[in-house]
Amino acid sequence: MIVVKVSYTVEGAYVEKNQENINIFMEDFKKLSGNDFRYNVYLMNDGQTFVHLSHFKNPDIQNKVLNVPSFKEFQKQRDESGLNNSHKLEEWSFLAATTDILNEP
Repeated sequence: MIVVKVSYTVEGAYVEKNQENINIFMEDFKKLSGNDFRYNVYLMNDGQTFVHLSHFKNPDIQNKVLNVPSFKEFQKQRDESGLNNSHKLEEWSFLAATTDILNEP
């Protein structure tokens, strides 16, 4: 399983637009079939820092999800909004959960 955390901070004026773009790609993600990935987005208490936490069953599923056109457009607009070097990507190793994530033991 591939687990990725992405965090970034946007300018206050861009928060609402970023949320709109997230809603668009999340609707497209929901249309993808299967139980091969989980994708969650959070807004930190500062009201400007977003955290995306994703779980992918394998690299093929990750590639499929990350190439959804609305997601690519979200990334383009987010990056062009001016992130001031706040973008951070981390890959984690899955160890355990209280619920069944992607049918993993």
